[in-house]
Amino acid sequence: MRQKKLPLRGKEVGATDVDVFLNIPYDRRFVDLFLAYTAGLTSLGLFPRATLEIAGGERRLDRTLDLIQRCRYSLHDLSRVEVDASPAATPRFNMPFELGLAVAWQRAEPRRHTWFVFEAKTRRIERSLSDLSGTDVYIHHGRPSGIFSELTNAFVRSQRQPSVNQMKLVYKGLREGLPKLMRNAGTKSAFKARVFDDLRVLARALSERHMTLR
Repeated sequence: MRQKKLPLRGKEVGATDVDVFLNIPYDRRFVDLFLAYTAGLTSLGLFPRATLEIAGGERRLDRTLDLIQRCRYSLHDLSRVEVDASPAATPRFNMPFELGLAVAWQRAEPRRHTWFVFEAKTRRIERSLSDLSGTDVYIHHGRPSGIFSELTNAFVRSQRQPSVNQMKLVYKGLREGLPKLMRNAGTKSAFKARVFDDLRVLARALSERHMTLR
């Protein structure tokens, strides 16, 4: 995999071979896994992207598809497609829908895109999305350590191969730094564009530090 030196802030949206579209739920219970994906992908020399970056004034579907098409890889976590606990109980369709967009794009341009599916429970995908039968699914068991392990399996051909322990150190630094990043952004949510941008900056600095100490 060819590596590029990427700017840390204000990254222009453009297709590169290190961009990874991150398709995950945006809720408080998923924050630790969100940080784990950010830490793990950055440690691998990849650059996580997400719909968090999409401006609110533009048609979201068009921008989502455009972002997927500009990423060499996409990672789809389907561990949270269950019915939510709100009074009007509704299943989450965003994650499988965005996976469908990625699958269609990969079929049209197989040399430009590769997608991966992550889940928390073994064989649950056979019931929740049986069309994926026969597809390799990366099972992380709902734990950051599981995400680190499965990322190393998914991106085994990456030129940069950090250890799981190195990923854990980056993750620890992100967890410690997150409260300050949220205060700086004036928000109580980790799932904001400014916070995500700052997390990527911090993750890059931490990963470079820990790779140097290897």
